[in-house]
Amino acid sequence: MSIDGTYSPDDLDDLDAERAHLAASRQDLARMRQRVESLDSSTAGNWVSAEILDATLARRLEQLADDPDVPHFFGRVDRAAAAGGESFHIGRRHISDSAGDPMVVDWRAPVSVPFYRASRTEPMGLARRRRYGFSHGDLTGFEDESLTGGGPEQEHSALLEAEIERPRVGPMRDIVATIQPEQDVLVRADLSQTIVVQGAPGTGKTAVGLHRAAYLLYAHRDQLTRRGVLIIGPNASFLRYIRDVLPALGEIEAKQATIAELVAVNGALRAEEPASVATLKGDVRMAEVLRRAVWSHVGEPEEALVIPRGSRRWRVPSYEAREALEGLRANDLRYAAGRALLPRALAHRVLVQMERSGDSPDDRVHDAVARAKPVKDYAAALWPDLKPAKVLFRLFTDATWLAEVADGLLSEAEQETLLWAKPPRSAGAARWSLADLVLLDEIADLLDRTPSVAHIVADEAQDLSAMMLRALGRRSTTGSLTILGDLAQATTPWASSSWTDALAHLGKPDGHVEQLTRGFRVPADVIAYAARLLPHIAPDLEPPVAVRRARGDLTFTTSSVVAALAEALERPGSVGLIAPDASLPEVRAELTEAGLAYAEIGVPADEETEFDAHLDLVPASLAKGLEFDHVVVSDPTAIVAGEPDRGTGLRRLYVCLTRAVTSLVVRHDALPEELGPGELGGVLEPVDAKVGT
Repeated sequence: MSIDGTYSPDDLDDLDAERAHLAASRQDLARMRQRVESLDSSTAGNWVSAEILDATLARRLEQLADDPDVPHFFGRVDRAAAAGGESFHIGRRHISDSAGDPMVVDWRAPVSVPFYRASRTEPMGLARRRRYGFSHGDLTGFEDESLTGGGPEQEHSALLEAEIERPRVGPMRDIVATIQPEQDVLVRADLSQTIVVQGAPGTGKTAVGLHRAAYLLYAHRDQLTRRGVLIIGPNASFLRYIRDVLPALGEIEAKQATIAELVAVNGALRAEEPASVATLKGDVRMAEVLRRAVWSHVGEPEEALVIPRGSRRWRVPSYEAREALEGLRANDLRYAAGRALLPRALAHRVLVQMERSGDSPDDRVHDAVARAKPVKDYAAALWPDLKPAKVLFRLFTDATWLAEVADGLLSEAEQETLLWAKPPRSAGAARWSLADLVLLDEIADLLDRTPSVAHIVADEAQDLSAMMLRALGRRSTTGSLTILGDLAQATTPWASSSWTDALAHLGKPDGHVEQLTRGFRVPADVIAYAARLLPHIAPDLEPPVAVRRARGDLTFTTSSVVAALAEALERPGSVGLIAPDASLPEVRAELTEAGLAYAEIGVPADEETEFDAHLDLVPASLAKGLEFDHVVVSDPTAIVAGEPDRGTGLRRLYVCLTRAVTSLVVRHDALPEELGPGELGGVLEPVDAKVGT
């Protein structure tokens, strides 16, 4: 079939054959599911095996679920005769026929790699690549690209463009059919490698991270299922927005959490605090303050340990107790592990004396001495039990102790900032902030090692403080991470200033940083206008380049919010109205008075309808990571003014201006001066780029 959609007789025959293959693959998937449904756990050897088998079968049934609106394959590779001449259909999951031959090959399989990376200069053994067009699950057409010497060089893929620009309603969808070569390299990077993806708006960094998780679960199934995959997002709305991507790819094993949920193990989030206080608590210096605070509880032996046993009294001099204690400290143990071993270390000193006196004590005697009350009491006095909340409570209420452990690290003014003006009655009554929970998590790790997972994908990671990054790092001490973010979109006062620093805080200084600048989502005119802010917010970053041929619609208005929405609401696809957080009550009233139905992002009552409504009201603080076909940004000046400082406000505005896929309306009374003179000002130059491989 040609690019313009005309068919030859051979094309029509080919199209019928492809439709028949689609129908057959759907039948084969149903057969695979029926086979799993026919299995049960009745043959299991015991109830434990039965439970495991039932859970495994349930997961497999979920993975084989069939959505009739989702095509089973989106591409095909035809190998050259010299490479075997075989053809493979590429899809979201593997489907085999009754004989075991592949009807559809999983996009993550090695045989699928050329579909994403092959080019005319490097065909990777392919003669042809085919893409398919679908509408509601029905195959509507196909497009062939020759990768051999004959035929003209393909300028662009109409089907690829159509898929990228297809109107979107609902949560984020996968990009498995449109993955670009530079994205595919990152998706298939080795599990052992920690990667930072510095991605400009619309470059697909979030999709890269999620598809990387899906790929790693495919390539290292046993290891990752056993040790876990964790997806970290900036807020609950964002996680709801991306919730369908991995299940659509047949993966249901990964767990999702916000950073607040991740660290809410030792307390509940019940308070907010000024940005200046949260920034100080997120400073990496706090790690050493907390380390000193925890280990300052280990005492100095001043008296001998006396242990009555039978008719004898055994005595461990204070200097020997000190040697036992220092020996444990030298092993770089966690606090709780050292505390648990101290009674045994003291008991060992007693056993040495017993042996010198002619006795032959065995392990049972050693255990009995270690459990003896004098030994346990002596060890507990030297090495007391600690709870994270009590340690932090004391740190924020005891000025003398804080000055001691923060000496040389924090100034007197910074120490004063940390102290509670009105201390709660006890640690149990404390109202912890997010920054406090992160500190509690650090203390908990000093006491007892935090378990490590196999892989973590952290999105919008540029907004994490040094202490938050440490919280992620200690959960991946034996694993790896995929860090996604954009320094130009950093909207917290404690945000990372460089990815090199972030990798150091994560404990992965050898991690690889990859920069994505080719934008596939944001239209050229829109990204060029937003990029006016880059010299003011991230002058060292390369500006993004829109590779879509469609330049998009960019308009400006001083009308009301309702009038600004009028045209967008008449067009197909999703509509996002982004407004300053402070003006939300007024905007809600305007929408309600005009009779416009909408869902509000981040409101618990709207959790079931957010992203499914035609119109979403989006607080500027929650816009990050989201995308809509049509966007109206209301009052850019107020968005900037709503942040603690102007730099953060401009970065917030940059986020808001880059959420559109098709059109952007900027509703304003006045524009920030950093956007330059006038509304368009001659900055929007044509971008000569092509979509596709």
